[in-house]
This record gives sequence, structure tokens and C-alpha cells, in this order.
Amino acid sequence: MLLTLIVLSLLYAFLNGYRDSSSILAGVIASRAMHPRLALALSALAEFIAPLIFGAAVARVLATGLFDPAAISLKTIVVALVSALIWTLVAWRWGIPSSSTHALLGGLLGAAWLINGWDAIQPEGLLRVVLPLFLAPLVGLAVGYLTMVLLLALFRRATPRVNTLFRRLQIFTMLGLAMAHSSNDAQKSIGMIVLGFMLAGKLDTFQAPPGVVILCAAAIALGASRGDWRLIRTLGGKIYRIRPVNALASQAASAGIVLGAASLGAPVSTSQVISMSLMGSGAAERVNKVRWQVGVEMLLTWGLTIPVTIGISAAISWTSAGAQRAVVLANQFILWIASAK
Repeated sequence: MLLTLIVLSLLYAFLNGYRDSSSILAGVIASRAMHPRLALALSALAEFIAPLIFGAAVARVLATGLFDPAAISLKTIVVALVSALIWTLVAWRWGIPSSSTHALLGGLLGAAWLINGWDAIQPEGLLRVVLPLFLAPLVGLAVGYLTMVLLLALFRRATPRVNTLFRRLQIFTMLGLAMAHSSNDAQKSIGMIVLGFMLAGKLDTFQAPPGVVILCAAAIALGASRGDWRLIRTLGGKIYRIRPVNALASQAASAGIVLGAASLGAPVSTSQVISMSLMGSGAAERVNKVRWQVGVEMLLTWGLTIPVTIGISAAISWTSAGAQRAVVLANQFILWIASAK
């Protein structure tokens, strides 16, 4: 079962990198700052490096702060990961810009509640996870707006040639954003694996083995190197026509927010922060420039993710064989992924 948990966690990291690469690269590709393939390669490299440099504060919060390790089991984490992966694949199939972080949180809460009871969930830890998760998009909207206002003020007398500078600067902001993403999101898979080691009696206290960090870094980087082109087109054109200055403002704002959250141990949704920062930078130019209906659709999708994944966890847990059946389903899921073309 521990091996199943590890494989599911790595799959989660891969899909996280695959889907969130759309948010990271939407601006730089839409503004034609870099060739798409080169952007994918550089972002994948940044995604791999970040977990090796930054700490494991987010992993620690998820592994030891959200639950009482003595009150849950490996089955709980397996059910949670299966739930999160099912919703992630459904969202990918339909091109929905959902949040992998929300999916994991919903899966964890649903599995812990149905298998172990609410006593397994620590209220303070839940607040520490949920509060930044829901506040981060609002902060992204505000910081994206303010960053854009600042750039417009600094370059108000510039000629259109300044776009060349903005495009070149995006190379650095895109790399920073990719590193910020991995410093937060790869930690979620690391946290699940370390928690699995603790529940299996392999570790007495929280400690992320180097091999686990490298595996999760490689998984999220591999996913990022592939790129979800459908979501790149959604974020890169449907919200509004992105100019180089919009992309630069949103990338700089998002990178600062996500990296700051990672240093504080606050798991946030990078895709949410980037999308809202992008809308904030557009609104700073002209409020009606942004297609707010697209933003509303994204918010509805994000809002549905946690209840849906709680429901998926419930459906898995309520099968005739209970949580043991979830392990069988997880193994079948892994075989299906391995055989998929």
C-alpha cells in the first residue's frame, strides 16, 4: 500500500506540472516573448531545481498539521489521492482550469471524514490550509493590479519599442514563477509520501528524504515539460488579449505571492493566483478589457472542486469492500495509466 501511495503521489505531481504549466506559460506565449518549446524546456528545468533549493514548509504542514497522524491510515491517503487524480483527469479531459490543490484538499478531507471521522482533522491545521488557499486569489488580483499600475506609471512616456524590454524581462519572471510553483506544489506530493512513511512506521518524525524530493521534483518537471496546450490557449486568449506588459506584471506578482506562501508553509493554488493576477493586470488598464465572464466560470469550477472531490472520496469509501476496495481501485488506476497510449 505504501508503494501505491508513492506512485499515486508521483502521478499527482506529474499532472500538477502538466496542467499548471498552462498558467505559467500563458502570458509568455500569448505575448510572444519566447518560443513555446523553449519556454517549456526552461520552465521544466526551473520546476526541477526549486524543490532542491527551497525548504519543505508546505510538505510539513500537509503531513503533520492537517491531520493527527495517529488517527489516520495509509488507506486514507490512498483514497484522497485517487479522488484528486480522478477529478484532475476529468478536468483535463474537458479542458477545465481546475485546481489540483483544491482537488487534493477535498480528497483528503473527504477520506479522513468518512474513514477516520472528523476527530482526525485538526481544526487549527485546517484553518492554516484553507485560509491562504482562498485568500491567495484575491491577493493575486490586487497585487497584479498594483504591479500593472506601477509599470504603467514608470513607462508612461515610453515608445512601443519598450515591449522588447518587457519580453526579455519575462524570461526571468517566467523562470521565477516556475520555481515558485514547484516550491509550493511539488511539496504537496512530498508531504503525502513522507506522511505515508510515517504511517507505515518508516519514519518517526517529519523528514523529507533526498530521494523523495528528487523523485517529486522530476515528476513535476516532466509534467511541466509536456504542457497542456488547451489550457494555455484558454488562459492566453479568452480572458483578454495579453500584451507584454500584462504578462510581465502578472508573472512578477504571482511569483512573489506563491514563493512567499511557500516560505510560510501555506499551500496555495498557483493556477488561481496566476489567473487572478492576469485579470488584475488587465483591469488596471481598463476594467472592461477583461472578459469577467471567463473569470466567473473559473471561480465556479474552483469552488466546485472541493465538494466534488469530497463526493468522490465518499463514493470510493462507501463501496462494498470499504477502504480496502480503494486500494484495489488505486492499483487498477495505476495499471490503466501505464497501459494508456
